[in-house]
Amino acid sequence: MKKLSIAFLTGLTLSTSLWSVSLSNEIKNSSLVVYSSMLGLVHEERDLNLHKSDTSIIYKGVAKSVQTDSINVDISPDVTLYSQQYRFDSLTQEKLLQAHIGKKVEVRLLRNKNEFKIISATLLAFNGEKSIVKTLDYKIITVQSDNIIFDNVPDTLITKPSLVWNIKSKKDVKTRMKLDYLISNINFQSNYILNINEDKASLTGWISINNRSGKRFDNTKLSLLAGDIQKKLIKAQTLYKTMRVMNHSTAVKENSFEGYHFYTIPFPVTIANNETTQIKFVQENNISIQRLYSVSLSNPLYLKGERKSDVSQFIAFNGLSIPLPKGDMRIYSQREEQTILLGENSINHTPKDINIKLKIGTNFDVKVSQKTTKHEDNHDWFNIDVQYSLSNNSDTNKTVEVLVPFNTHKDSKIKTDETYTFTKGNLVTFSIKVESNTTKKFNVNYESKK
Repeated sequence: MKKLSIAFLTGLTLSTSLWSVSLSNEIKNSSLVVYSSMLGLVHEERDLNLHKSDTSIIYKGVAKSVQTDSINVDISPDVTLYSQQYRFDSLTQEKLLQAHIGKKVEVRLLRNKNEFKIISATLLAFNGEKSIVKTLDYKIITVQSDNIIFDNVPDTLITKPSLVWNIKSKKDVKTRMKLDYLISNINFQSNYILNINEDKASLTGWISINNRSGKRFDNTKLSLLAGDIQKKLIKAQTLYKTMRVMNHSTAVKENSFEGYHFYTIPFPVTIANNETTQIKFVQENNISIQRLYSVSLSNPLYLKGERKSDVSQFIAFNGLSIPLPKGDMRIYSQREEQTILLGENSINHTPKDINIKLKIGTNFDVKVSQKTTKHEDNHDWFNIDVQYSLSNNSDTNKTVEVLVPFNTHKDSKIKTDETYTFTKGNLVTFSIKVESNTTKKFNVNYESKK
Protein backbone atom coordinates (compact mmCIF):
# COMPACT_ATOMS: atom_id res chain seq x y z
CA MET A 1 0.00 0.00 0.00
CA LYS A 2 1.14 3.51 -0.74
CA LYS A 3 0.66 6.33 1.74
CA LEU A 4 -0.23 9.69 0.23
CA SER A 5 -0.64 12.91 2.17
CA ILE A 6 -2.55 15.35 -0.04
CA ALA A 7 -2.61 19.10 0.52
CA PHE A 8 -5.91 20.85 -0.15
CA LEU A 9 -5.77 22.80 -3.41
CA THR A 10 -7.94 25.87 -3.35
CA GLY A 11 -8.94 27.36 -6.64
CA LEU A 12 -8.92 24.02 -8.49
CA THR A 13 -12.28 22.79 -9.73
CA LEU A 14 -12.74 19.07 -10.16
CA SER A 15 -15.41 17.64 -12.38
CA THR A 16 -17.64 14.84 -11.07
CA SER A 17 -18.62 13.19 -14.30
CA LEU A 18 -19.70 9.72 -15.32
CA TRP A 19 -16.09 8.72 -14.75
CA SER A 20 -16.34 9.39 -11.02
CA VAL A 21 -16.56 6.50 -8.58
CA SER A 22 -18.13 6.58 -5.15
CA LEU A 23 -16.86 4.30 -2.45
CA SER A 24 -18.94 1.85 -0.47
CA ASN A 25 -21.28 3.55 1.97
CA GLU A 26 -20.28 1.04 4.63
CA ILE A 27 -17.55 2.36 6.90
CA LYS A 28 -15.32 -0.33 8.35
CA ASN A 29 -12.86 -0.23 11.23
CA SER A 30 -13.73 3.35 12.15
CA SER A 31 -12.20 5.07 15.15
CA LEU A 32 -12.30 8.51 16.73
CA VAL A 33 -9.81 10.18 19.05
CA VAL A 34 -11.27 13.18 20.90
CA TYR A 35 -9.17 15.86 22.56
CA SER A 36 -10.19 18.40 25.20
CA SER A 37 -9.26 21.26 22.85
CA MET A 38 -12.07 21.21 20.24
CA LEU A 39 -10.24 18.68 18.10
CA GLY A 40 -10.83 15.14 16.90
CA LEU A 41 -8.96 12.60 14.80
CA VAL A 42 -11.10 10.41 12.51
CA HIS A 43 -10.04 7.11 10.97
CA GLU A 44 -12.27 5.35 8.43
CA GLU A 45 -11.91 2.50 5.96
CA ARG A 46 -14.13 1.77 2.94
CA ASP A 47 -14.05 -0.74 0.11
CA LEU A 48 -13.12 0.72 -3.26
CA ASN A 49 -13.80 -0.81 -6.70
CA LEU A 50 -11.97 1.33 -9.21
CA HIS A 51 -11.91 0.95 -12.97
CA LYS A 52 -8.94 2.05 -15.02
CA SER A 53 -11.17 4.55 -16.83
CA ASP A 54 -12.27 6.31 -13.62
CA THR A 55 -10.83 9.80 -13.25
CA SER A 56 -12.05 10.82 -9.79
CA ILE A 57 -13.08 9.38 -6.44
CA ILE A 58 -15.89 10.83 -4.35
CA TYR A 59 -15.64 10.14 -0.62
CA LYS A 60 -19.00 11.13 0.86
CA GLY A 61 -19.87 11.80 4.46
CA VAL A 62 -16.83 13.48 5.99
CA ALA A 63 -17.37 15.97 8.79
CA LYS A 64 -18.26 19.52 7.80
CA SER A 65 -15.45 20.71 10.06
CA VAL A 66 -12.78 18.59 8.35
CA GLN A 67 -9.35 20.20 8.40
CA THR A 68 -8.46 19.55 4.80
CA ASP A 69 -4.72 20.09 5.19
CA SER A 70 -4.57 17.19 7.69
CA ILE A 71 -5.90 14.49 5.36
CA ASN A 72 -3.93 11.25 4.95
CA VAL A 73 -5.04 8.79 2.28
CA ASP A 74 -3.93 5.15 2.14
CA ILE A 75 -4.65 3.59 -1.26
CA SER A 76 -3.16 1.23 -3.83
CA PRO A 77 0.24 2.16 -5.35
CA ASP A 78 -1.41 1.67 -8.76
CA VAL A 79 -3.51 4.80 -8.17
CA THR A 80 -2.07 8.31 -8.45
CA LEU A 81 -3.89 11.16 -6.67
CA TYR A 82 -3.30 14.49 -8.42
CA SER A 83 -5.48 16.90 -6.46
CA GLN A 84 -8.14 17.13 -3.81
CA GLN A 85 -11.29 19.18 -3.24
CA TYR A 86 -13.78 19.51 -0.42
CA ARG A 87 -17.34 19.59 -1.82
CA PHE A 88 -20.67 20.16 -0.16
CA ASP A 89 -23.64 21.31 -2.24
CA SER A 90 -26.49 22.32 0.03
CA LEU A 91 -29.60 21.88 -2.10
CA THR A 92 -31.31 24.99 -3.45
CA GLN A 93 -33.79 25.49 -6.26
CA GLU A 94 -31.15 27.37 -8.25
CA LYS A 95 -28.63 24.51 -7.98
CA LEU A 96 -31.24 21.95 -9.01
CA LEU A 97 -32.28 24.05 -11.99
CA GLN A 98 -28.67 24.58 -13.05
CA ALA A 99 -27.97 20.83 -12.81
CA HIS A 100 -31.05 19.98 -14.94
CA ILE A 101 -30.38 22.29 -17.90
CA GLY A 102 -30.69 20.16 -21.04
CA LYS A 103 -32.39 17.36 -19.12
CA LYS A 104 -35.91 16.03 -18.87
CA VAL A 105 -38.14 17.45 -16.15
CA GLU A 106 -41.82 17.56 -15.41
CA VAL A 107 -43.78 20.78 -15.35
CA ARG A 108 -46.98 21.51 -13.50
CA LEU A 109 -49.29 23.68 -15.65
CA LEU A 110 -52.52 25.31 -14.60
CA ARG A 111 -55.36 23.78 -16.61
CA ASN A 112 -58.12 25.89 -15.12
CA LYS A 113 -58.74 27.73 -11.91
CA ASN A 114 -58.62 24.66 -9.70
CA GLU A 115 -56.83 22.00 -11.80
CA PHE A 116 -53.27 21.33 -12.88
CA LYS A 117 -51.80 19.04 -15.47
CA ILE A 118 -48.32 17.55 -15.53
CA ILE A 119 -46.31 17.55 -18.77
CA SER A 120 -42.84 16.34 -19.70
CA ALA A 121 -40.34 18.84 -21.05
CA THR A 122 -36.66 19.69 -21.42
CA LEU A 123 -35.28 22.50 -19.28
CA LEU A 124 -33.51 25.00 -21.52
CA ALA A 125 -32.73 27.90 -19.20
CA PHE A 126 -33.81 29.65 -16.03
CA ASN A 127 -33.65 33.14 -14.63
CA GLY A 128 -34.83 33.39 -11.06
CA GLU A 129 -38.57 32.82 -10.82
CA LYS A 130 -38.95 32.05 -14.55
CA SER A 131 -37.71 29.03 -16.52
CA ILE A 132 -37.81 28.19 -20.21
CA VAL A 133 -38.71 24.64 -21.26
CA LYS A 134 -39.28 22.76 -24.52
CA THR A 135 -42.30 20.46 -24.55
CA LEU A 136 -42.49 17.06 -26.27
CA ASP A 137 -44.26 18.69 -29.21
CA TYR A 138 -41.31 21.12 -29.55
CA LYS A 139 -43.06 24.17 -28.15
CA ILE A 140 -40.96 26.53 -26.11
CA ILE A 141 -42.76 28.08 -23.17
CA THR A 142 -41.96 30.09 -20.08
CA VAL A 143 -43.10 28.66 -16.74
CA GLN A 144 -42.76 29.46 -13.08
CA SER A 145 -39.61 27.84 -11.68
CA ASP A 146 -41.63 26.67 -8.67
CA ASN A 147 -43.72 24.51 -11.02
CA ILE A 148 -40.80 22.39 -12.22
CA ILE A 149 -40.71 18.88 -10.74
CA PHE A 150 -37.41 17.01 -10.46
CA ASP A 151 -37.20 13.22 -10.51
CA ASN A 152 -33.89 13.00 -8.64
CA VAL A 153 -30.80 14.80 -7.49
CA PRO A 154 -28.15 14.69 -10.23
CA ASP A 155 -24.83 13.03 -9.52
CA THR A 156 -23.10 16.33 -10.20
CA LEU A 157 -24.53 17.66 -6.95
CA ILE A 158 -22.82 16.33 -3.83
CA THR A 159 -25.32 16.74 -1.01
CA LYS A 160 -23.13 15.37 1.78
CA PRO A 161 -19.80 16.89 2.85
CA SER A 162 -17.36 15.03 0.62
CA LEU A 163 -13.78 14.81 -0.53
CA VAL A 164 -13.14 14.52 -4.25
CA TRP A 165 -9.84 13.34 -5.68
CA ASN A 166 -8.69 13.69 -9.27
CA ILE A 167 -6.93 10.39 -10.05
CA LYS A 168 -5.35 8.13 -12.61
CA SER A 169 -5.21 4.37 -12.24
CA LYS A 170 -2.85 2.00 -14.03
CA LYS A 171 -5.43 -0.77 -13.92
CA ASP A 172 -8.69 -1.89 -12.33
CA VAL A 173 -8.24 -1.83 -8.56
CA LYS A 174 -10.20 -3.53 -5.80
CA THR A 175 -8.86 -2.48 -2.42
CA ARG A 176 -9.57 -1.09 1.04
CA MET A 177 -9.19 2.70 1.15
CA LYS A 178 -8.09 4.19 4.48
CA LEU A 179 -8.54 7.80 5.49
CA ASP A 180 -7.34 9.85 8.50
CA TYR A 181 -8.27 13.47 9.07
CA LEU A 182 -8.64 16.03 11.84
CA ILE A 183 -11.94 17.70 12.67
CA SER A 184 -12.93 20.76 14.68
CA ASN A 185 -15.86 21.50 17.01
CA ILE A 186 -15.67 18.28 18.99
CA ASN A 187 -14.25 17.97 22.47
CA PHE A 188 -14.60 16.17 25.76
CA GLN A 189 -14.57 17.23 29.37
CA SER A 190 -14.44 15.27 32.59
CA ASN A 191 -17.00 15.60 35.36
CA TYR A 192 -16.76 13.98 38.76
CA ILE A 193 -19.17 13.15 41.57
CA LEU A 194 -17.73 12.70 45.07
CA ASN A 195 -20.28 11.13 47.42
CA ILE A 196 -19.33 11.55 51.09
CA ASN A 197 -20.41 9.25 53.90
CA GLU A 198 -18.81 10.26 57.20
CA ASP A 199 -15.04 9.76 56.71
CA LYS A 200 -15.35 7.76 53.48
CA ALA A 201 -16.25 8.71 49.93
CA SER A 202 -16.83 7.25 46.48
CA LEU A 203 -15.73 8.94 43.28
CA THR A 204 -17.50 8.55 39.94
CA GLY A 205 -16.05 10.11 36.80
CA TRP A 206 -17.93 10.84 33.59
CA ILE A 207 -16.59 11.81 30.20
CA SER A 208 -18.88 14.15 28.24
CA ILE A 209 -18.25 14.25 24.48
CA ASN A 210 -19.76 17.31 22.82
CA ASN A 211 -20.03 16.76 19.07
CA ARG A 212 -20.65 19.81 16.86
CA SER A 213 -18.35 18.62 14.08
CA GLY A 214 -21.04 18.17 11.44
CA LYS A 215 -20.79 14.38 11.37
CA ARG A 216 -22.50 11.45 13.08
CA PHE A 217 -20.29 8.61 14.23
CA ASP A 218 -21.95 5.18 14.28
CA ASN A 219 -20.51 2.24 16.23
CA THR A 220 -17.06 3.74 16.25
CA LYS A 221 -14.06 2.94 18.41
CA LEU A 222 -13.65 5.87 20.76
CA SER A 223 -10.51 7.03 22.56
CA LEU A 224 -9.76 10.21 24.47
CA LEU A 225 -6.54 12.11 25.02
CA ALA A 226 -6.11 13.99 28.30
CA GLY A 227 -3.40 16.64 28.24
CA ASP A 228 -2.67 19.96 26.63
CA ILE A 229 -1.29 19.38 23.15
CA GLN A 230 0.56 21.78 20.88
CA LYS A 231 -1.85 21.76 17.95
CA LYS A 232 0.57 22.88 15.26
CA LEU A 233 2.73 19.82 15.89
CA ILE A 234 -0.03 17.24 15.45
CA LYS A 235 0.51 14.55 12.83
CA ALA A 236 -2.68 12.64 12.20
CA GLN A 237 -0.89 9.49 11.05
CA THR A 238 1.25 9.24 14.18
CA LEU A 239 -1.60 9.92 16.59
CA TYR A 240 -3.76 7.30 14.94
CA LYS A 241 -1.11 4.64 15.33
CA THR A 242 -0.82 5.32 19.05
CA MET A 243 -4.55 5.23 19.69
CA ARG A 244 -6.23 2.57 17.62
CA VAL A 245 -5.66 -0.40 19.99
CA MET A 246 -8.82 -1.12 22.02
CA ASN A 247 -9.19 -2.94 25.32
CA HIS A 248 -11.71 -5.79 25.29
CA SER A 249 -12.72 -5.55 28.95
CA THR A 250 -15.85 -3.73 30.06
CA ALA A 251 -13.93 -1.01 31.92
CA VAL A 252 -12.41 2.07 30.33
CA LYS A 253 -8.69 1.48 30.00
CA GLU A 254 -6.15 4.19 30.77
CA ASN A 255 -2.52 4.29 29.76
CA SER A 256 0.13 6.95 29.36
CA PHE A 257 2.10 7.89 26.27
CA GLU A 258 4.57 10.72 25.63
CA GLY A 259 3.40 12.81 28.57
CA TYR A 260 -0.33 12.43 27.87
CA HIS A 261 -2.95 9.98 29.11
CA PHE A 262 -5.24 7.98 26.84
CA TYR A 263 -8.63 6.60 27.78
CA THR A 264 -9.93 3.86 25.53
CA ILE A 265 -13.63 2.98 25.49
CA PRO A 266 -13.87 -0.84 25.13
CA PHE A 267 -17.17 -0.89 23.25
CA PRO A 268 -18.48 0.74 20.04
CA VAL A 269 -20.01 4.16 20.61
CA THR A 270 -22.56 6.11 18.55
CA ILE A 271 -22.25 9.90 18.79
CA ALA A 272 -24.82 11.93 16.89
CA ASN A 273 -24.03 15.37 15.54
CA ASN A 274 -25.12 18.25 17.80
CA GLU A 275 -25.33 15.86 20.72
CA THR A 276 -23.54 15.38 24.04
CA THR A 277 -22.72 11.79 25.00
CA GLN A 278 -21.61 10.76 28.49
CA ILE A 279 -19.57 7.68 29.38
CA LYS A 280 -18.54 6.58 32.87
CA PHE A 281 -14.79 6.06 33.08
CA VAL A 282 -13.90 6.21 36.80
CA GLN A 283 -15.35 4.40 39.80
CA GLU A 284 -13.36 4.48 43.04
CA ASN A 285 -14.93 3.44 46.33
CA ASN A 286 -13.99 3.47 50.01
CA ILE A 287 -11.78 6.57 49.74
CA SER A 288 -10.59 7.92 53.09
CA ILE A 289 -11.24 11.65 53.34
CA GLN A 290 -10.31 14.49 55.67
CA ARG A 291 -12.16 17.71 56.43
CA LEU A 292 -9.80 20.66 56.58
CA TYR A 293 -10.33 24.28 57.60
CA SER A 294 -8.10 27.17 56.58
CA VAL A 295 -8.03 30.96 56.72
CA SER A 296 -5.67 33.42 55.02
CA LEU A 297 -5.04 36.59 57.02
CA SER A 298 -3.31 39.94 56.52
CA ASN A 299 0.36 40.76 56.58
CA PRO A 300 0.78 42.30 60.06
CA LEU A 301 2.59 45.31 58.57
CA TYR A 302 -0.60 46.30 56.71
CA LEU A 303 -3.11 45.35 59.37
CA LYS A 304 -4.88 48.37 60.86
CA GLY A 305 -7.44 47.96 63.61
CA GLU A 306 -9.55 44.77 63.51
CA ARG A 307 -10.58 42.56 60.60
CA LYS A 308 -12.84 39.53 60.47
CA SER A 309 -12.45 36.63 58.04
CA ASP A 310 -14.41 33.58 56.96
CA VAL A 311 -12.86 30.13 57.25
CA SER A 312 -12.72 28.03 54.08
CA GLN A 313 -13.51 24.34 54.37
CA PHE A 314 -11.97 21.61 52.26
CA ILE A 315 -12.32 17.93 51.50
CA ALA A 316 -8.95 16.23 51.04
CA PHE A 317 -7.95 12.69 50.18
CA ASN A 318 -4.80 10.85 49.27
CA GLY A 319 -3.86 10.39 45.65
CA LEU A 320 -5.69 7.70 43.70
CA SER A 321 -4.05 4.91 41.75
CA ILE A 322 -5.31 6.41 38.48
CA PRO A 323 -4.72 9.83 36.85
CA LEU A 324 -7.68 12.18 36.53
CA PRO A 325 -8.16 14.53 33.56
CA LYS A 326 -9.03 18.10 34.45
CA GLY A 327 -12.70 18.73 35.06
CA ASP A 328 -15.41 19.83 37.47
CA MET A 329 -16.05 17.93 40.70
CA ARG A 330 -19.27 18.11 42.70
CA ILE A 331 -19.37 16.98 46.31
CA TYR A 332 -22.54 15.44 47.74
CA SER A 333 -23.56 14.06 51.11
CA GLN A 334 -26.62 12.41 52.61
CA ARG A 335 -28.70 13.69 55.51
CA GLU A 336 -31.79 11.80 56.59
CA GLU A 337 -31.99 10.09 53.18
CA GLN A 338 -31.81 13.42 51.39
CA THR A 339 -28.94 14.27 49.04
CA ILE A 340 -27.26 17.63 49.66
CA LEU A 341 -24.75 19.43 47.46
CA LEU A 342 -21.87 20.53 49.70
CA GLY A 343 -19.96 22.39 47.02
CA GLU A 344 -18.23 22.13 43.70
CA ASN A 345 -14.75 22.84 42.42
CA SER A 346 -12.48 21.93 39.54
CA ILE A 347 -9.27 19.96 39.31
CA ASN A 348 -6.40 20.27 36.87
CA HIS A 349 -4.84 17.27 35.16
CA THR A 350 -3.92 15.22 38.22
CA PRO A 351 -1.36 12.39 37.99
CA LYS A 352 -1.86 9.26 40.07
CA ASP A 353 -0.77 9.29 43.72
CA ILE A 354 -1.11 13.09 43.95
CA ASN A 355 -3.12 14.26 46.96
CA ILE A 356 -6.28 16.19 46.16
CA LYS A 357 -7.63 19.11 48.20
CA LEU A 358 -10.96 20.64 47.22
CA LYS A 359 -12.39 23.85 48.60
CA ILE A 360 -16.13 23.36 48.99
CA GLY A 361 -17.12 26.67 50.58
CA THR A 362 -16.90 28.68 53.79
CA ASN A 363 -17.83 27.33 57.19
CA PHE A 364 -20.95 28.86 58.71
CA ASP A 365 -19.92 28.40 62.36
CA VAL A 366 -16.18 29.09 62.41
CA LYS A 367 -14.94 32.71 62.23
CA VAL A 368 -11.57 34.38 62.72
CA SER A 369 -10.72 37.93 63.71
CA GLN A 370 -7.35 39.68 63.87
CA LYS A 371 -6.50 42.98 65.47
CA THR A 372 -3.35 44.95 66.27
CA THR A 373 -2.67 45.60 69.95
CA LYS A 374 0.67 47.36 69.33
CA HIS A 375 2.02 48.95 66.17
CA GLU A 376 5.48 50.50 66.12
CA ASP A 377 7.33 51.13 62.88
CA ASN A 378 9.78 53.50 61.27
CA HIS A 379 11.47 53.77 57.90
CA ASP A 380 13.40 50.53 58.36
CA TRP A 381 11.71 48.39 61.03
CA PHE A 382 8.34 47.44 62.40
CA ASN A 383 7.32 45.81 65.68
CA ILE A 384 3.69 44.74 65.85
CA ASP A 385 1.55 42.72 68.25
CA VAL A 386 -1.48 40.96 66.80
CA GLN A 387 -4.22 39.11 68.64
CA TYR A 388 -5.99 36.32 66.78
CA SER A 389 -9.40 35.07 67.88
CA LEU A 390 -10.99 31.88 66.49
CA SER A 391 -14.60 31.15 67.41
CA ASN A 392 -16.16 27.73 66.85
CA ASN A 393 -19.93 27.76 67.37
CA SER A 394 -20.45 24.24 66.05
CA ASP A 395 -20.92 21.07 68.11
CA THR A 396 -17.69 19.46 66.88
CA ASN A 397 -14.05 20.31 67.47
CA LYS A 398 -12.24 21.99 64.59
CA THR A 399 -8.57 22.39 63.73
CA VAL A 400 -8.00 25.54 61.69
CA GLU A 401 -4.94 26.29 59.58
CA VAL A 402 -4.07 29.99 59.96
CA LEU A 403 -1.90 31.48 57.22
CA VAL A 404 -0.15 34.82 57.74
CA PRO A 405 2.19 36.32 55.11
CA PHE A 406 5.35 37.70 56.74
CA ASN A 407 8.83 38.83 55.69
CA THR A 408 11.48 36.15 56.05
CA HIS A 409 14.62 38.24 56.51
CA LYS A 410 17.32 36.63 58.62
CA ASP A 411 16.69 39.31 61.24
CA SER A 412 12.94 38.72 61.35
CA LYS A 413 11.53 37.54 64.68
CA ILE A 414 8.28 35.92 65.73
CA LYS A 415 7.30 35.53 69.38
CA THR A 416 4.28 33.47 70.37
CA ASP A 417 3.21 30.60 72.60
CA GLU A 418 1.77 28.72 69.60
CA THR A 419 3.75 26.38 67.37
CA TYR A 420 4.18 27.52 63.79
CA THR A 421 5.97 26.62 60.56
CA PHE A 422 6.71 28.38 57.30
CA THR A 423 4.89 27.07 54.23
CA LYS A 424 5.16 28.20 50.63
CA GLY A 425 8.16 30.33 51.50
CA ASN A 426 6.72 33.23 53.47
CA LEU A 427 3.49 32.02 55.06
CA VAL A 428 3.58 31.72 58.84
CA THR A 429 1.34 28.72 59.40
CA PHE A 430 -0.42 27.88 62.66
CA SER A 431 -2.53 24.80 63.31
CA ILE A 432 -5.04 25.83 65.96
CA LYS A 433 -7.43 23.40 67.60
CA VAL A 434 -10.69 25.02 68.67
CA GLU A 435 -13.04 23.09 70.92
CA SER A 436 -16.74 23.04 70.07
CA ASN A 437 -18.72 26.12 71.17
CA THR A 438 -15.62 27.95 72.39
CA THR A 439 -13.31 30.77 71.32
CA LYS A 440 -9.56 30.38 71.11
CA LYS A 441 -7.28 33.44 71.32
CA PHE A 442 -3.53 33.75 70.91
CA ASN A 443 -1.04 36.60 70.49
CA VAL A 444 1.91 36.99 68.12
CA ASN A 445 4.66 39.58 68.08
CA TYR A 446 6.21 40.31 64.65
CA GLU A 447 9.47 42.17 64.28
CA SER A 448 11.30 42.63 60.98
CA LYS A 449 12.99 44.89 58.52
CA LYS A 450 10.66 46.45 55.99
